[in-house]
Amino acid sequence: MNENCSKMSTVPALPETRYVRWASVLAVLGPGLVVMLADTDAGSVVTAAQSGAQWGYKLLLLQFLLMPVLYLVQELTVRLGIFTGKGHGELISETFGKSWAYISVAGLTVATTGALLTEFSGVAGVSELFGEPRAVGVGLAAFTLLVVVWTGSYRQVERIALAMGGFEIVFFGIAWVSHPDLHAVVDGLVHAPLGNRGYMTLVAANIGAVIMPWMIFYQQSAVADKGLHPEDYRAARWDTALGSVITQAIMAAILIATAATIGIRNPNAPLNTVQQIAHAFIPYLGNYWGRVVFSLGIIGAGMIAAIVASLAGAWGWGEVTGFKHSLEHHPLEAPWFYGVYTTIIVAGALAVVLIPNLVTLDITVEVMNAFLLPMVLGFLVALAVKALPKGHRISGGYFWLVTAIATLSAGLGVYGALTTLPGF
Repeated sequence: MNENCSKMSTVPALPETRYVRWASVLAVLGPGLVVMLADTDAGSVVTAAQSGAQWGYKLLLLQFLLMPVLYLVQELTVRLGIFTGKGHGELISETFGKSWAYISVAGLTVATTGALLTEFSGVAGVSELFGEPRAVGVGLAAFTLLVVVWTGSYRQVERIALAMGGFEIVFFGIAWVSHPDLHAVVDGLVHAPLGNRGYMTLVAANIGAVIMPWMIFYQQSAVADKGLHPEDYRAARWDTALGSVITQAIMAAILIATAATIGIRNPNAPLNTVQQIAHAFIPYLGNYWGRVVFSLGIIGAGMIAAIVASLAGAWGWGEVTGFKHSLEHHPLEAPWFYGVYTTIIVAGALAVVLIPNLVTLDITVEVMNAFLLPMVLGFLVALAVKALPKGHRISGGYFWLVTAIATLSAGLGVYGALTTLPGF
């Protein structure tokens, strides 16, 4: 009787344990998903659209090959954040000195500036698409971003950012209704004109768009601000892996949609801005719903990227200077942190509203951003070797694999940016 009772009492323990395990995993999810959804920003949408329009499905395989590349790089930020409990800027300062830390965060400022210009330009394009002045859309977006961060804790900001990024799912629907030719898709997967300079330029652009300096700063700082511990490492890696798959799947969906529509009927259409892409898409999606659905995806991508980039800038400066830099602090407790965040948002919004044509400025910032990648990725790999506890440092074959991927990403990012310059 006692033995039977004992056995019966142990039966519910298994599902309870599983529930607790899954609950703990879900509690860890967030930083990886947020930063990856932000990676599919307005600039990446333009790159994917140009790839599909100009080369059909011949750059589709690359989107899937970039999933592990993105994961390998961003996973290092997870390690650093969890096993040191410190943000990227703070760790550079402690490991390599204040001078290098300030150089690094100055570069981050340039990257953040470029990101904000790109994201607010996307929002401005959506505003003008519906016949409204760009100041209306950009002003509402900036106000929303300020309210979200000024009034929320880290977890609240994370949830709102995920909700915004969730609108990017509409790109899968756009790809579905574009009715891609499966035979053409398969043919594009196996044929790559590697000897064509124009094709290789877009290869470089896609690789360069995968890793942004602000992504590295954001995810490591977010992991630290969220208070993740070594026991959360496995779940945090899954968070990063899931985000890597989702963001590149979104890029693939955009490429498929443009290849199946614009690429077949109007491959030479100018697709340098969100507005141009929307106008090219509308004939295939319908005038009203085409604008609405496409705009939702662009706004979601732009807003989550704006949150990530601006918070990365505020965290970076806070870590290097030593002022309080956590979303868990009230604005009155961390005025410099919230002040830097506000300055970044307001400056980016005003630039997009006041400067009529940002194409040249966008290209300049893109080139500067690409030149920062070697330094940013170099610091990341160096920290993974020097700053981590011995049992978690990268070494041996894995070190060389990560180094090779970082070198390739940085090199092709620079090459892709240089090809946008006149006369290159």
